[in-house]
Amino acid sequence: MAARDLTRQIVVISAFCFMIVAAMVGTGLFGGTAVQDLQEGALDQDGSYLAPARPAFSIWSAIYLGLFAYTIWQALPRQRGSERQRALGWLIAGTMALNGLWLVTAQFGSLALTVLAIIVLLALLGVTFHRTVIEPADGWADRLLVDGVTGLHLGWVTLATVANIAAWLTSIAPPEWGDAAELWGVVVLIVVAVVGLGIEAASRWRLGPALALAWGLIWLAVGRLTGEPSSAAIGWTAVVVAVLILGSAIVGTVLREATAVRNAEA
Repeated sequence: MAARDLTRQIVVISAFCFMIVAAMVGTGLFGGTAVQDLQEGALDQDGSYLAPARPAFSIWSAIYLGLFAYTIWQALPRQRGSERQRALGWLIAGTMALNGLWLVTAQFGSLALTVLAIIVLLALLGVTFHRTVIEPADGWADRLLVDGVTGLHLGWVTLATVANIAAWLTSIAPPEWGDAAELWGVVVLIVVAVVGLGIEAASRWRLGPALALAWGLIWLAVGRLTGEPSSAAIGWTAVVVAVLILGSAIVGTVLREATAVRNAEA
């Protein structure tokens, strides 16, 4: 078991390194094309009605920093035999590897392949986050670096998946579909609200996914209300959905903590 535990720690470190190298390639630091210019600009802020404005993507800095801190923390000797890390380490390594794979696919593959890659990433993040819920954290560092970072990753990739699919559909759709684009954009955001609330309820109102979703939705609203393609309907729907998801998470968290305090005093 000790050898397998050490292997897990090494795999997590390797997955993080792969993700960072892929991110550098994806941002053009190694001479490649920046993400917003890939796929003929389909992934940029004006690629579809459901694309967030560019500042939204700065959340990757927080996610990458969190994953870096997790990678260092899980490599500590005292985490080697942790039962929770045995359950989650491989999964988190998989999410980092798939994160990097999406960037490689965007750089060298097709838009359709990026959709497939991000859907697989979203599915694994969902499984990983669910596992953090059923496997209780051991201390604040565990809650922050595992539950918190995975929650942020899941929340952002949930919205990024919507934007990625919208970009792909926009690139292949006939021009006449444009007449219904705003309506479908609003419908999709309503589905995002349902999904976001479902994630929150299933996770006992954790803040990570809600914060990331709300962040992306607000910047999506900024993109539609101040940029192109312009859509007040989609922009204001995004604002309402962001407030609904984040507000519900905050209220749920307060009620959960209040209940825990009352139970502790009983």
